[in-house]
Amino acid sequence: MNPTSSPALPGSSLDAGRRGRELAGLADGAEVDVLVVGLGATGAGAALDAATRGLRVAAIDAHDLAFGTSRWSSKLIHGGLRYLATGQLDVAHESAVERGVLMERTAPHLVRAQPFVLPLTPLVSRGQAALARAGFVAGDLLRVAARTSRATLPAPRTLSAVETRHLAPALRPTGLRGGLLSWDGQLTDDARLVTAIARTAAAHGARVLTRTRALELTGDGALVRDETTGEELRIRARAVVNAAGVWAGGLVDDVRLRPSRGTHLVLRSEDLGRLSAGLHIPIPGEANRFVLVLPQGDGRVYVGLTDEPVDGDVPDVPEVPETDIGFLLDVLGSALDVTLHRGDVVGAFAGLRPLLDTQGPGGRTADISRRHAVLTSPDGVVTIVGGKLTTYRRMAQDVVDAVVEARGLDARPCRTTSVPLVGADRPARLARLDLPARLVRRYGTEAPAVHALGAEDPELARPVVPGHPVTVAELVWAVRHEGALDVSDLLDRRTRIGLVAEDRSVAEKAALDVLAS
Repeated sequence: MNPTSSPALPGSSLDAGRRGRELAGLADGAEVDVLVVGLGATGAGAALDAATRGLRVAAIDAHDLAFGTSRWSSKLIHGGLRYLATGQLDVAHESAVERGVLMERTAPHLVRAQPFVLPLTPLVSRGQAALARAGFVAGDLLRVAARTSRATLPAPRTLSAVETRHLAPALRPTGLRGGLLSWDGQLTDDARLVTAIARTAAAHGARVLTRTRALELTGDGALVRDETTGEELRIRARAVVNAAGVWAGGLVDDVRLRPSRGTHLVLRSEDLGRLSAGLHIPIPGEANRFVLVLPQGDGRVYVGLTDEPVDGDVPDVPEVPETDIGFLLDVLGSALDVTLHRGDVVGAFAGLRPLLDTQGPGGRTADISRRHAVLTSPDGVVTIVGGKLTTYRRMAQDVVDAVVEARGLDARPCRTTSVPLVGADRPARLARLDLPARLVRRYGTEAPAVHALGAEDPELARPVVPGHPVTVAELVWAVRHEGALDVSDLLDRRTRIGLVAEDRSVAEKAALDVLAS
């Protein structure tokens, strides 16, 4: 391969060949120190944490990297303001600390500061505005406590009505008193974060194995099935971590979860005008809940999210009910000067939060704590549940600490607060790359290699979908280095083309051609 199209971190490439070799090694009886089940953010984070402590690691998933909840988030790295408002000071501080770690050390290429405007509409009383303003000041104090620099996250401030509409022209001017400007961390893409974590773990020696389903877990390993061949094998391990998220209870008895559905809409950017900031739109009748309007920079805007309990079996891909869509459109209508109809919704997605059931039947999932918990079953399987995307690294640290202590593993201390993910570099150095900003935000120091593929072959430089920025070169890179094995991996997770069904149908042929070649 041309050296200009090589990965930034040696040993980080995931592909079908590597997967086959490493799975075969485990089938031959190779023992690992830690087996991690689940390759969302927390599972991939646990694999990275264990591998960087010098442990032998295998991490498996029945589907793909970021197949579950980790690809359905709001793409935000929260500072914990919501938890501060509900008195969960420890959760708020932990969130602020982990946000700073991602933004300043481990993934500054994937997480950047995002401005948000809370418009002071007639539906927001002056008392509510005063509380929100105090909350944003408290959030800035959390930033100070977490030692995140002012250069990373600017200060909140009050906006005039003119300034507010300059940032968000779609807001209704009638009765608009101004706005409150705040800042938080925005992910370029949550699924890309998981891919970067998994590849970094692989670079440190972890075996990262997608399409490998756990059929049965014990404290010393698992019976698994290779979903590409149907063959079963047993993986021997000194410790087992269950990081299967909302499916964790199906692998270990007595893990009681109460999933909560968070729904987002996908709109075309032109339908909302030029948005220079995200929006916090207060939900009528709720003191501390907002609908978020999140411009993505790729011609799309996400609007979310709901917080509704989910009963019964947990589906692989949650469906979006029409009631959620109607609710979100209604809240938008309370603040915007544009009328959005059901036909303007070009896509929708829902994720299930793996909340630990601590309050029993009844009650709102919105009121359940976002604290995470480490649980050990009678036969020694250690399960990590609860939490949220922002704190994946700390969750991983806690669960690996637990298995190291329980199993007496010879491991170094955790060091993932200072291990940069593949593609990471200081923002000033990334800014000097003479490449499209979008490419740098998605690939960091690997952006020149991805760009080089298109420079070497103009066919790879063309967009996969007319009007959408993803190129064929990005699909090629995903197959060669990011472990993509099929069309869904390419369109639904390595890129997010699949969020809009119309775009997905156009892109399928290009994805099939790349896989075939």
